[in-house]
This record gives sequence, structure tokens and C-alpha cells, in this order.
Amino acid sequence: MSATPLPDYAGGSLVNLMQSIATACGSSDSHYPQLSGLSATTLARARHVLLLVIDGLGLRTLTRHGRSPHLQRHLAGIMTSVFPSTTASAIGTVMSGLAPAQHGLTGWHMHLDEIDQTLSILPLTPRLGPPRRLPEQLPPQLFTHPSLFQRLTRESWVMAPRSIAGSPFNTWHSRGAQSVAYASLPEMFAGLTGLLQETARPRYIYAYYPDLDSYSHHYGTDSRQAQQTLADLDAGFGKLLHQVRGSNTWLLVTADHGFIDSPPRRVICLDDHPRLAGLLQRPLCGERRVAYCYVAAPDRPAFEAYVRGHLARAAHLYPSERLIAAGWFGPPPYHPRLASRVGDYTLVMKDNWTIKDWLPGERRFAMLGVHGGTSVNEMRIPLVALHVGPRAHPANTPAMLPLSRRSSQ
Repeated sequence: MSATPLPDYAGGSLVNLMQSIATACGSSDSHYPQLSGLSATTLARARHVLLLVIDGLGLRTLTRHGRSPHLQRHLAGIMTSVFPSTTASAIGTVMSGLAPAQHGLTGWHMHLDEIDQTLSILPLTPRLGPPRRLPEQLPPQLFTHPSLFQRLTRESWVMAPRSIAGSPFNTWHSRGAQSVAYASLPEMFAGLTGLLQETARPRYIYAYYPDLDSYSHHYGTDSRQAQQTLADLDAGFGKLLHQVRGSNTWLLVTADHGFIDSPPRRVICLDDHPRLAGLLQRPLCGERRVAYCYVAAPDRPAFEAYVRGHLARAAHLYPSERLIAAGWFGPPPYHPRLASRVGDYTLVMKDNWTIKDWLPGERRFAMLGVHGGTSVNEMRIPLVALHVGPRAHPANTPAMLPLSRRSSQ
């Protein structure tokens, strides 16, 4: 497992960035090392701290094309995402300040023993069958961790699209912050400008933008749609830099994960492997790139033999408990239900392979751009960082670890 690009929870991951931010904004909890090269002391000197998370803006996406000159100009370092490299796990980290090992959010589809049902965790809707509880009833039962904002002494704000700002998941994880919903990219940047220009007490502002991820899923990472979305984001960021001069703000931009493309010929459909499907106690959980498999003890030898005999070209097979012990989800202490949420085995897909099952009644759809796995392009995310001080231009970009060193981790 040592050759696999894994999260650098020792000081180079999204988790560590959140520790630096949390400490800078008044949290007394210190679960993880701070981000190497961007300490809480450095951030705390500014009046405001803004974190903009652009869903799907992996390092490759940012640097491959010339559509983002403002963001690229202020690229200060490279971090790793969390495992799995997916929105549910990474945004769980951003909004709680915890690694997946602690917050227990392990992918898009999660089997939850608390209600004995498999949910799509962000909308809190069941994958199969009627809901046993309404989505708004579930957070107190499923999410035992506090939000990051509840631990901060700074005034906190969360800015999210109208489509999700009031969702049960987002509302629960925004506790302790004031929330603002926006309807468009220009409206998001206008809202951020207003919050940073006001002469209020020091603020921590977290903003989330999802559209780059959506276009990358549907059209591919190098598609015209994805590139145009990135160009629009960059133009808005450049305008923001001009408008918030003198605000004494740390502007931080990063992502939850990167992306790769997986064409249809690289998709393993469980329909084509009925023997394997018959050995599973539950539908696949997790992601197309990281699938958690629930297998009864008597069937485990047959399951291992089938995967090694038929899927070895496409998937690494690990006992899930081995990944927990190896620190893939983060260091201990572990969420009390972590083991039950990652099944008995984990299929970590190789190269650009994916695996998918379909349940009766599910709408089938293709997904060209994917994430969740441990490839370099899924795992590595940029850190754009600059301090906008009282002068007429951005200043004091931090001394981050050199890009060449970060890219070798």
C-alpha cells in the first residue's frame, strides 16, 4: 500500500488546513498538526479569513489549462484531499474540522446501522425503499460531531447555493454560523465582497461552489463546459481581489478533491458479474472509485477468490479494517461506527476503472468524470493563498512548501 498516493494527515492535507483555520479563529481543540507552511499564527494576524472551496478543482484541473491566470498566480502550495477523495468526506472535513476517521462520513452511499438503511448521505435519502425517517429528522441521530463553527470565537458565515443551503445536512453542519444562500456565481462573489468590506468584527467565511464538479462529471474534466466554468470562477476571483483591497483578509481557495475521466469501457457493471453480486449482503456503498463491500463470513473466501480471479486488472482488494488501521481515513481515535460504515472489504479501483451496481428502479446514467480514489489527479488539490492587506495590492503570499516537494508526497 505504500506506493499509493494517500492523504498527508501529518501536515499536508485538507484536514491540516482546517486545523490551521480553526486555531486561527479561536478553537482550542488541536486534533491534528497545522498545515505545513501556513500556521494559525499567520492566519490570525488578518482581520478576516475567507475559505472558498471549489468542488472538483484538483491541481491538474487548475494548472492544465490557461483559463485561470488569477488563481494560478497565487498558487501557494499543494495539499492532499482526504480518503476517500469525495465531496461527502472532504466537505465533512471542511465543515467539522475533523478527518473522516472522526466524522465518519465515508462516501456518497453509506449503510447506517442506526437506521439499518443505505442512504445517499448528502441529501439523506435512501438508495432503496421508502425513507424510514424524514431527512430533517436524521442529523441528530447520524452526526454526533459538532460543526467547526461551534468551536470558533470569530463570527462565522457559510455561503452556499440556494439548492443546498437549507438542506438538513448543510443546516446541521452550519450550526454556529450565519448562512447566506446565493443563486449565481456573480451573486456569490458579490456576497463575499460585501461580507469582507463591512467594518464588522473579525470574520471567518466559508463559501462553497459546486458547478465545476457537476460539469466535470457530465462532460469530462477537459470539456469546454468545465473549462468555461473555471474561467468564470477565475474572473470572479480576480474581481474580488480588486474589490476587497484594504480589508486585511486572508483569501484561501482550495478544493475537496480532484478528478479523472473514466470512459464506458473502463466501467465494471455488477450486472455482468452475477456471482459476485450474489456474494454481497448489501448493495455497494461508497463511490464508483472506492466501493465498500459487505460480505457474510462464510462467503468471504469465495468473494476474495472471485475478485482476484476476475477483477484483479481493475481493482485492489483490501480488508476494510486494514485501511482503517493503516490510517487511510485519518489517525485515531475512530468514530464508533467507522468500521460498520466501510464494510468488510474495500475495492480501490486502479488506473481509471470504476465499478457500479444498479438497483431496481434506479435511473441509470453515465458519469465520465469521477473521483473518490487514490490516484494523483484525484488526491492532489491546490492551495491558493494570499493576504490582502491595507495596501493597494495583494501582499505577503505565505512561504509554502515548494510545489515539487508537495507533488512528490
